Amino acid sequence: MSHRNARTTFHGRLLIIERHRAGWPRAHIAKAMGISRRCVAKWIGRYEAEGEAGLADRSSRPHSCPRRTTPLVEASIVELRTRERRGRDWVAAELNISPRTVSRVLARHAVPHLCDLDSITGELLRASKKTSVRYERERPGELVHMDVKKLGKIPDGGGWRAEGQTTRNHRSRVNKTRLGYDYVHSLVDDHSRLAYSEILPDEKGPTCAAFLERAIAYFAERGITRIERLITDNAWAYRHSLRAVCARHDIVQKFIKPHCPWQNGKVERLNRTLQTEWAYRQVFTTNDQRTAALAPWLEHYNTQRRHSSLGGLPPISRL
Repeated sequence: MSHRNARTTFHGRLLIIERHRAGWPRAHIAKAMGISRRCVAKWIGRYEAEGEAGLADRSSRPHSCPRRTTPLVEASIVELRTRERRGRDWVAAELNISPRTVSRVLARHAVPHLCDLDSITGELLRASKKTSVRYERERPGELVHMDVKKLGKIPDGGGWRAEGQTTRNHRSRVNKTRLGYDYVHSLVDDHSRLAYSEILPDEKGPTCAAFLERAIAYFAERGITRIERLITDNAWAYRHSLRAVCARHDIVQKFIKPHCPWQNGKVERLNRTLQTEWAYRQVFTTNDQRTAALAPWLEHYNTQRRHSSLGGLPPISRL
């Protein structure tokens, strides 16, 4: 099939040949069909060289592309993307190439988008929830997002992640003591993506209120001296225990629509990043070891880690 801007189809090209064989001058053929003389000459030349088969459509792909990315660089792009599961801007900066080049190479090799992959295993999912309406507040502190992520505590020795799923300790345990959970409380600024997180023993009201006070102080030390709005899910602790803190700091409290976590998407995305780049990026042998690694990672996230929505810059660049 001809492309949508083609002035002639296969039957139109046959008509050019018929009129040429009937004795029409090439200029008259071009004028009658509304095409250039050069186009008429091209199809007549192809017919004389190849016969009727020369009038068929051909691929517009060039015969050679001297400036195409080398196979070695393409392999490096695919390997780094598969291993690290990071966006094109991060991959481009690591390999010192254009982000557009990374996109084209990944598309050429049919590498799936990150939103279609499982955040922990990297396996391709059948379906993925995508937000159709995206927004970003104009100034720091205009809106912050708050949420809690629950993570299972790590037993001494690292558990099955360190020992392997086929170990005797994993297959059958005589002592099935429940270790409980760590509750990772997080606050994210909508405009700058500046984040603050703490590991706390529970997600009760007083704990959430005390965390919000410390998060407000953390933001103030980094230039966000005024928080105007706070958005959370509809947990009881958020609806009832944060009122006093919000009133004291003149913060308007907002809630997402029930069962629509993507409306609190920026902190939900931080939760996923916490899992893939901090909690499960390496094997921790003790729970205290993982807890101690959070603060350095958070400092890296705010001051060094490239953020795709910020043009490849860290959150601190917007403060």
